[in-house]
Amino acid sequence: MDLLVLSKEKTALVVIDLQKGITAMPTEPHDAATVIKNAAQLAASFRSNGMPVFLVRVTPSADMKDGLRPAADEPFAMRGAMPPDWSVIVPEMKQQESDFIVTKRQWGAFYGTELDLQLRRRGIDTIVLCGIATDIGVESTARFAYEYGYSQIFAEDAMAGRSAEGHRHAVKEIFPRIGKVRTTEEILDATG
Repeated sequence: MDLLVLSKEKTALVVIDLQKGITAMPTEPHDAATVIKNAAQLAASFRSNGMPVFLVRVTPSADMKDGLRPAADEPFAMRGAMPPDWSVIVPEMKQQESDFIVTKRQWGAFYGTELDLQLRRRGIDTIVLCGIATDIGVESTARFAYEYGYSQIFAEDAMAGRSAEGHRHAVKEIFPRIGKVRTTEEILDATG
């Protein structure tokens, strides 16, 4: 692997779904506490270097009518009512006024949001991606980002899936084809 070099003027951190309702679910191969700790380190480094941080959360509208619901063999369905703080970003992320909050209604952070617009307005051409779940929200966002022409770095130990196999497949088979897979430490070294 080549040495990771990041332009502080053209790189943003995009954190997927590190919110109370998502992080409360079991994850593999990294537990949610490890993912949150590593993502929080990345966010702190990006902020201290004047690099943008985008915190993405997923939540339905009050009437729950804005979600995508195509026919599927195993459609996603919430079991019971969501607690009122379900979509609140976890406090460990130490959300700042300078952070951009993106609310999405489906898996990926680009469709139906202003993420692409806000990145482009800031001259961002590279994103560092992390969050939960690797093979759902992170991968969906990554595929859109690739199609939009963004360079991508994936923080492998700052993301986790619902299964180790789902995480492994995304990290070993998908992400290396559309970006660079690195550790939190390698990305922190690149941000200085």
